Amino acid sequence: MADFAIRPALPADGSFLADMVVEAANWRAGSTRPRPAVLADPIFRGHIAGWQRPADRGVVALDGEGRPVGAAWYRLFAFDEPARGFVATGVPELIIGVLPLWRAQGVGRALLQSLTDAARSAGFARIALSVEHDNFARALYRSEGFTIVATAQGRDTMVRLLA
Repeated sequence: MADFAIRPALPADGSFLADMVVEAANWRAGSTRPRPAVLADPIFRGHIAGWQRPADRGVVALDGEGRPVGAAWYRLFAFDEPARGFVATGVPELIIGVLPLWRAQGVGRALLQSLTDAARSAGFARIALSVEHDNFARALYRSEGFTIVATAQGRDTMVRLLA
């Protein structure tokens, strides 16, 4: 396993979280959705606009030299402005991004575990996410207790019970 540490996300991490939104959008090898196009998408923009709102929580993975290499965070979305993994008001939706060189080294799992622990500690009973059908991360999510609750347009909405 690679040498990395996890710390809480801070208000100053907004720019790095935007980078991780772009990584999340470009998870396929060779994917080239440019940063401006990704950040112009209202769904992706919704995950970072105004970071850090009072209910927002996140974690950042740092390499051995303290450089950020991945992040996972959650937000609450309103019924009239849902994200792709929206299941209900009051259920946070997470997003996760890891730099390509750090994928498949345990960073994503560590981020996911740390973030679900934070959501549980904050009193949430469930946490949700959205993932494309062919994204290899689906196996990670299933292994961490997420189950599919809805499928539409090539994406699964997955939920994990935290209680």
